[in-house]
Amino acid sequence: MLKARIFLILGIWVAVLPYLGFPSTLKSVLFSMTGLVFIYLSFVIYKESREGNKKKKHFDNFSENVDFIKKEIASE
Repeated sequence: MLKARIFLILGIWVAVLPYLGFPSTLKSVLFSMTGLVFIYLSFVIYKESREGNKKKKHFDNFSENVDFIKKEIASE
């Protein structure tokens, strides 16, 4: 939720920045810094989503059959 709010604030910042009256050099620097922040946040969200996919458990469809076969082999 915090990252979504940061994206919203940065989006508003980018929309308003051209009309704030900064000199063109400073405006270019501010746009570049804002772009770098967007890139960083996007990368962090991407990494979190990749880690979340790795942590999900994978269940086999017929796991009870596999357990039954293991128990049968163990009892022999």
